[in-house]
Amino acid sequence: MKKLLLIAFISITLFSCDMHRRNKIADDAGILMEQELNDSTSVQVEQTTYTFDTATEGDKIEHDFVFKNSGHKPLIIIKATASCGCTIADKPDQPILPGDTGLIKVIFNSAGKRGSNHKVITVESNAYPSFPKLILKGEVKPAMINN
Repeated sequence: MKKLLLIAFISITLFSCDMHRRNKIADDAGILMEQELNDSTSVQVEQTTYTFDTATEGDKIEHDFVFKNSGHKPLIIIKATASCGCTIADKPDQPILPGDTGLIKVIFNSAGKRGSNHKVITVESNAYPSFPKLILKGEVKPAMINN
């Protein structure tokens, strides 16, 4: 009987410690989320999808995705990454002030990318809601070979 009570006591103690730890983690996450929301701004992107229609294999397609800081705090672009190594996304180095516009320059190298292409650029920033995904898409035709 003593063993059973001891096991029950230890189980209850461990359970309550685990609940305390989970509540602490949730509280910390809530504080971080509140800080992020307090430091956030909003963004409007003119065009989230760019369709280049048809390109010839080997062409480099360039497009500037234009956005505006529509919030009240500086917009900080932390990083911009593409879904493929064939696409480079260049972000602004400086914060975009409220009311100002900025751009994400995207360059897609179509070498070896025949057929339909759909590239996604993910932008990490202090925007809330988060910066929308940027899409670059189109068809790449084989290059003509001259004999």
